[in-house]
Amino acid sequence: MSSATGDAALPGAGRLPEWIRVPLPTGRYPEVRATLEELGLATVCREARCPNKSECWSAGTATFMLLGTDCTRRCGFCAVTTRWHHGAVDPTEPARLAQGVRRWGLRYVVLTQVCRDDLPDGGASVLAEAVRRLRAEAPTTRIELLAGDLGPNEDALAALLREPPDVLAHNIETVPRLSPSVRDRRASYDRSLAFLARARSLGPSNLVTKSSIMLGLGEREDELVATFRDLVAAGVDLLTLGQYLRPTPDHLAVERFVPPDEFDRLRAIALSTGFAGVEAGPLVRSSYHAAELFASARRRRGG
Repeated sequence: MSSATGDAALPGAGRLPEWIRVPLPTGRYPEVRATLEELGLATVCREARCPNKSECWSAGTATFMLLGTDCTRRCGFCAVTTRWHHGAVDPTEPARLAQGVRRWGLRYVVLTQVCRDDLPDGGASVLAEAVRRLRAEAPTTRIELLAGDLGPNEDALAALLREPPDVLAHNIETVPRLSPSVRDRRASYDRSLAFLARARSLGPSNLVTKSSIMLGLGEREDELVATFRDLVAAGVDLLTLGQYLRPTPDHLAVERFVPPDEFDRLRAIALSTGFAGVEAGPLVRSSYHAAELFASARRRRGG
């Protein structure tokens, strides 16, 4: 995209429609970047090349990525590097995270993870320790955790939910027909649905659950509506819908750029299906406006 538009480029995306515009960094962006680098903290904003990085960092928010920066899976849409860690874990990560959140003074923090199939619990113990540290050192901060399927390991999910985050998210990513070609072979649509349903059954009554779908991979509207219904049936409260953008030429191609008015229509359909809150738009990602979505879920629940 031409710099004359005042927008940042999206690597590997090719020619983009005019409604996909990424603002250049402003505000607190340099401060946030410096803090992250000083504490050696990874963010999905940077590792996954999120198009909203400048907006969120300028506002002083970020989605922290735990368990390293390399994933044991290779999904066709994801820019994160694939590597097998052989069980290596950095035990200082939760403490460094808590220090960064306290220094920033964040009221709402999103944590995510790389998939760690080399760990028996999928990394759940590290995620749980991060939540415990944050509760101790930043007690007023709301915590959203975007977790993988943990193997799946049912005992690991149960352990993670003994001291639960405020929001537990897990992304379904796409519709059932496309899931085998879009996601790593170790992930599946049914496994993700089961994870979300089990989180609802094991978690406390005030736990908010959340998922996300990428558009533009060849899905049909009837398939999306069926997926909305599956997620609601699994007890999912919140949903985000965003445009898939190809991070590099080696990743899955974009089949279609979905216009903003179609995102608006799908948002209305999703809300009518039963979600407590839906964020939808071309540049929306799973953690976009996370605090606002959480607030909408609490309002719908009367809390």
